[in-house]
Amino acid sequence: MYVVIRKFTHMHNVHEAARRAESGIGQILRQSPGFQGYYVFDGGNGVGGSVTLFDSRDTALAANEKALSWIRASLADLVQGQPEITAGEVLAVVKPQG
Repeated sequence: MYVVIRKFTHMHNVHEAARRAESGIGQILRQSPGFQGYYVFDGGNGVGGSVTLFDSRDTALAANEKALSWIRASLADLVQGQPEITAGEVLAVVKPQG
């Protein structure tokens, strides 16, 4: 599994960005091969971000390009600057028992 984390440090409205992302980029990601999950978070004080999980590095990086294009087109009024992107192979997974 491969993870891509995008962190935005100057967001005008994280909740509105999350709403748009869920119906916008969320739909695009669902159609991407190897998609595992997409999560948007509010870090407080204008910081927001997302975590995306894919089966492989190649599928994650291809989807990340689509995501960045969507962000530029759909969140320009809410996001100032480019996101900090961290990506890498998932080395451990801990799930609840049951």
